[in-house]
Amino acid sequence: MLLINRLETTVFVGKTLEMNPCPCGHFTDPKRECHCTPFQIQGYLSKISGPLLDRIDIHLEVPRLKYEHLTDKRHGEPSEEIRKRVDIAREVQKHRYKNDGIIFNAHLESKELERYCVLDKEAEELLKLAILELGISARAYDKILKVSRTIADLDSKDIVEAHHISEAISYRSLDRNLWG
Repeated sequence: MLLINRLETTVFVGKTLEMNPCPCGHFTDPKRECHCTPFQIQGYLSKISGPLLDRIDIHLEVPRLKYEHLTDKRHGEPSEEIRKRVDIAREVQKHRYKNDGIIFNAHLESKELERYCVLDKEAEELLKLAILELGISARAYDKILKVSRTIADLDSKDIVEAHHISEAISYRSLDRNLWG
């Protein structure tokens, strides 16, 4: 997972990478002015190569929270409920792959993706469009399928639907928006 966080310095821990969007940390921040030149920003971002980004499953930009969100008294889905859905999805994956020596979707190889990531017609069309329009690499294509399979599992669906693909593609957007 790649997180762009305006407040943190670059850190690499296991499979999590956090970094600022530019040397000063204010690029894309609507509240603070970035004083970096385009050349400085590109040089900073080019420290993360395209092939390395392709190996990261999920890229997310984490924007600064607005005051309204920090003080919002509404509560989202409780962690216990999320944990239950994740546990169910993990059990579904273990059962699905029990005869293949695989445990989770992340372990799928290209040949298994065809077998286990069955897409409905709309999902196929959306993925085709993403490949043609965004220039998604073969490695990124596999990552999108694995992540969309996981999203479908969390949604208790056997078939990967267009909204699962769309969500998975949205988690690959940073390499196109900032690095591309």
